[in-house]
Amino acid sequence: MPRHAVKVGHITIGGQAPVAVQSMTNTDTVDILPTVQQIKQLSDAGSELVRVTVNNEPAAAAIDEIVTRLEDDGYRVPVVGDFHFNGHKLLEKYPMCARRLAKYRINPGNVGRGKRRDIQFQRMIEFAIENDKPVRIGVNWGSLDPQVLATLMDENAKAENPLELTEINRLAVIQSALDSAGFAEQLGLGSDKIIISCKMSRVQDLVAVYQQLARKSRYALHLGLTEAGMGDKGIVASTAALSILLQQGIGDTIRISLTPEPGSSRSREVKVAQQILQSLELRSFSPTVVACPGCGRTSSDYFQVLAQQIQQRMDASMHLWREQYPGVESLNVAVMGCVVNGPGESKHANIGISLPGNGEQPVAPVYEDGVKTVTLKGDNIAAEFIELVEQYVSRTYSPMESA
Repeated sequence: MPRHAVKVGHITIGGQAPVAVQSMTNTDTVDILPTVQQIKQLSDAGSELVRVTVNNEPAAAAIDEIVTRLEDDGYRVPVVGDFHFNGHKLLEKYPMCARRLAKYRINPGNVGRGKRRDIQFQRMIEFAIENDKPVRIGVNWGSLDPQVLATLMDENAKAENPLELTEINRLAVIQSALDSAGFAEQLGLGSDKIIISCKMSRVQDLVAVYQQLARKSRYALHLGLTEAGMGDKGIVASTAALSILLQQGIGDTIRISLTPEPGSSRSREVKVAQQILQSLELRSFSPTVVACPGCGRTSSDYFQVLAQQIQQRMDASMHLWREQYPGVESLNVAVMGCVVNGPGESKHANIGISLPGNGEQPVAPVYEDGVKTVTLKGDNIAAEFIELVEQYVSRTYSPMESA
């Protein structure tokens, strides 16, 4: 079922648009300079939307200057405001914040309680309508609307065949999101202004919830495994969940919610998101280096060092290559360590090298688009191959050459 297309700044989410990559700052929004710097870092890494916390009056007051500084420095990345508990008050008291944000994120479970919930949710939707802003209605497993859950639990207790608690929780998350989206539409917010997310912390829960959401609605969907964790655990869990859904055509924007390791860059979550999309061949962001894992035939680390050097050189060059060489992000480079798969894998790549393994002749054939072009020998193979890669990029992706 095709999704509604939603404009967030200059980015389109849903419809026929490619899946977008989103991230979030972890600076105190009140600290304007560090927040601006981190938004720039995330944008430079490839984040197409960046969310910031708007949790109090100083944070709301800071939004105008944050967006202004970004624009003055040439950054067009849409800034999304993350609201909990008091968003209706902040948007009312700080109209410039309401105007400058590209999108509002509202969690139905944290808008209010009882009768106040609908009133406060309504005020936020009214601000979105007044300022022509889209809204992400983001339900989180850890902050679910207790009224929705309580009602479903009562109904389930009376059912002839009651559901397991896990299934009730899933239904509560879905119902909270769809009921809130329906209410927003009743208030006058168009369906092309609504994005839904139902974030869970377990892979199977996330997959089941989004499969049902995709069947039940046409709202644009934001994917993310919440509280995914740190390091390998967070990366693997997020990749497992999102890959299943993306392969089924579910998801219009994604975020990888990694817990940063102390002192590490926040940009890692952006790179992981890009790698997921690129591995699924949904989008291309940067050239790919294919390298063998190594075995007893490759006891030297030469091919590992060369693969690393190639990847680092391409990463460092991409900010210029994107402008100079359109399409270079689809480049595929192979760095192979022995004759078993080396020549074959190199022929499949745009440009590849097959290095000699243990006991093999000390030569390294280079292939470009399936054809052997040169054989490298001696002590400067790495530098010579890097030069060949750069020549290939210049020759193949130059706009004049492409024309």
